[in-house]
Amino acid sequence: MPDSPYTDLDRPPLSETALTRALVRPGSLWSSIRVVEETGSTNADLARTVRDDPPEGAVLVAESQVAGRGRLGRAWSAPPRSGLTFSMLLRPEVPPVRQGWLALLVGVAAASAVRKVAEIDVRLKWPNDLMVGERKLAGILAERVDRMVVVGMGLNVSLRPGELPVERATSLAIENAVCTDRDPLLRAILREIESHYREWRDAGGDPDASGLRAAYLARSSTVGREVRVELPGERVLTGLATGVDESGHLLLRAGDEEHVLSAGDVVHVRGEASPGPPS
Repeated sequence: MPDSPYTDLDRPPLSETALTRALVRPGSLWSSIRVVEETGSTNADLARTVRDDPPEGAVLVAESQVAGRGRLGRAWSAPPRSGLTFSMLLRPEVPPVRQGWLALLVGVAAASAVRKVAEIDVRLKWPNDLMVGERKLAGILAERVDRMVVVGMGLNVSLRPGELPVERATSLAIENAVCTDRDPLLRAILREIESHYREWRDAGGDPDASGLRAAYLARSSTVGREVRVELPGERVLTGLATGVDESGHLLLRAGDEEHVLSAGDVVHVRGEASPGPPS
């Protein structure tokens, strides 16, 4: 059975039934869990359902994503069942100015879950990359569709060195994580997202009242470092990342000027991040 998902015993398939039983319960944020063998993009698939006004909390997981997209429309792909590729549908009832925190929230939650389950020290590079040192472990993409937000995540789990999509990527297996079983990892990530999301939503999206900004800064590998930010229009800014504002934008001091950046590719230039609040 060359096409069976069980031919690679290091990469067993996920069970939609088991995940649904564990995560979809009365009062839970998660309203449905669907696992598909292959799709183009989980974000695009969920976005197409918005016209039908679906309930919040739908989760779509793909064992293989053949037209995945990262930030700025970049292509993203990985061997089947070598990672966690999933998207979730959220309807955050918070002021629009604070909804930029949603991708950062998912990053905080995922980093916390990976640290607990896989025992890997994961840091966050603004705006939405999970890093081990200077190697990318996961990326997050949030897209607004009408009144809802689709948030997708791709986490490298069992990729081997020759399978990495780019040179400066990594995986849990390469980092010798204590757990590379995707089932407990996904459960832990979704539970952490639900906990952080409820706290943030109940605080009206306030990043300080919810504790989200403190949690983000405690995991940030960007704030406190000299960085180069590649901006739309081929502009480049170099300076000190000093913080994250009320909307989740990066604060950058370049010379005598302070810039507020809502988008851009960050490159850590030199030096270590100054320590954040205790985690």
